[in-house]
Amino acid sequence: MKRLLAGAAALATALVLTACSGGSSGAGEPNAGGGAVAAGTGGGAPTTSASTSTAPPTTSASATPTPTPSTTKPAPTSTTPKPKPKPKPAPKPAADPSVPCAAAAASAGTAACVDLSAHKTWILQGGKVVYGPVSMLPGRKGYATPTGTFHVLSKEKVHLSKEFDNAPMPNSVFFYPGDAFHTGSLSVYSHGCIHLSASSSLKYFNTLHVGDVVQVVP
Repeated sequence: MKRLLAGAAALATALVLTACSGGSSGAGEPNAGGGAVAAGTGGGAPTTSASTSTAPPTTSASATPTPTPSTTKPAPTSTTPKPKPKPKPAPKPAADPSVPCAAAAASAGTAACVDLSAHKTWILQGGKVVYGPVSMLPGRKGYATPTGTFHVLSKEKVHLSKEFDNAPMPNSVFFYPGDAFHTGSLSVYSHGCIHLSASSSLKYFNTLHVGDVVQVVP
């Protein structure tokens, strides 16, 4: 009985060794089982080429671009303003043929004309007579009233002539140094001023302004 058990154990051991050695019973026999070669029989270390390379999954997440809001502005319209037409110069007033003062008649503003030989004077506005002719008396001999084109220099309601004992000269409108339109006698010649009646001198005083043209002709 013991012998039978020992023989069975030896057979089992032989089967295990045969399975582990790949079925090779001696040196030089081919490897019939295709398994691993026992150490010392193959002449080298076993080569294991079982490298399994698993590439990581590629996640291709294509990002959706965010649309950019496009604000379309209308193209600016370039409009060049047309130049304004230049104002035409005011036509010069035509000379009044009844007035012997061309410069006074050509003035666009208020002006006065004095005719020494006719003893007449006028007020003009824009070349047109607006007052006159009215009577006047000029300077006496030796005190002649100057002739030419002048401008109103100053006005004084009641001027006192220091040269002639503070003689009053109401409504004085000076157009030359020392000479003026003013209220005076229409029967006595002056010392160079233009004598007018009281009403005429007031009209000249109220109408003429500093800078207005005064033309005196012989």
